[in-house]
Amino acid sequence: MSEPSTTPVPEAADASLEARAKALGSPIRWRILRLCLHEPRTNRELAALLDRNPATMLHHVRTLVDAGYLAPQEARRGTRGAREIPYLATRLTWTEDEQTSTSDVLVRTFLQEIEGLPADDVGIMRAGLRLSQDELEEYWRRTEEIVRDLMARREAEPDVERTSWGVFLAVHPDRQQDGPAAK
Repeated sequence: MSEPSTTPVPEAADASLEARAKALGSPIRWRILRLCLHEPRTNRELAALLDRNPATMLHHVRTLVDAGYLAPQEARRGTRGAREIPYLATRLTWTEDEQTSTSDVLVRTFLQEIEGLPADDVGIMRAGLRLSQDELEEYWRRTEEIVRDLMARREAEPDVERTSWGVFLAVHPDRQQDGPAAK
């Protein structure tokens, strides 16, 4: 008898891609991933932080776990002695292209995250650049290098006290400058 194949069938691969895309189709799920990026959090903690019903939160958490974006950690006892499972983000979104295909969700997520913050707490840089396609690709590459370098430092120097920051970077064609007459 032959060994079963471990190669995914196309339908299964498509289903996995569809499930992952669906998992990232909600701003609340992106916010959960952000909250679980640096420290594991339980369903109850996430519900409290995001002012959501724990049952609804559990649905979102399970969706992210099933898609591979959250990983359950070792169970622990909660404040009332109940067994709770904390979850940690797997950083899968950083290695995949889902971010580019969900830009509308990422914008909504960003707006939810800054809602109610004092204007002085949100640093904004806006620039208009004229770039070739190669220069634009270099811009993204160098930006990714900065983020990867900072992530590596965090791993190499775990005892350094750090504050969590949200960073949102968007690049878009400037329709005001590059209208039909400008081409």
